[in-house]
Amino acid sequence: MSPDLPRTVRAVGTAQLLSLAQEAAAHGFSKRLPAGWLREHLAPEATRYLVPTLVQRLTHRVEMPVQWRCRQLLVVSTGEQVWGLIDILPATFDTIPETLDAASKGDILSRLGTTVTVAAWSERTGHGPGAG
Repeated sequence: MSPDLPRTVRAVGTAQLLSLAQEAAAHGFSKRLPAGWLREHLAPEATRYLVPTLVQRLTHRVEMPVQWRCRQLLVVSTGEQVWGLIDILPATFDTIPETLDAASKGDILSRLGTTVTVAAWSERTGHGPGAG
């Protein structure tokens, strides 16, 4: 049995997001942006936000651990907000401190509904993430 998907939003900095991307790559998770792309295109001082969206179980690959697929709200180097997906281990997600109040979480969820995807931004600007 896997942990229940939390209904929350968590804030992370650049270093922590890069660590999450590297962990996702090490596990071979399908939803992630390459750490090199993140280093190159994210505004380094901006906070990023993670919203658990679904529990990912790969029944055809039983060796893969359960993951939480999260939407991530990112600020790219142009100052625009974009969103993408990242798969995170539940235990890893649980180590991210709960720092946002209800109003901030609502604002972030609202922004996620109005931003473009990383893929759309990449297509428009020519800064594709390659794999991910």
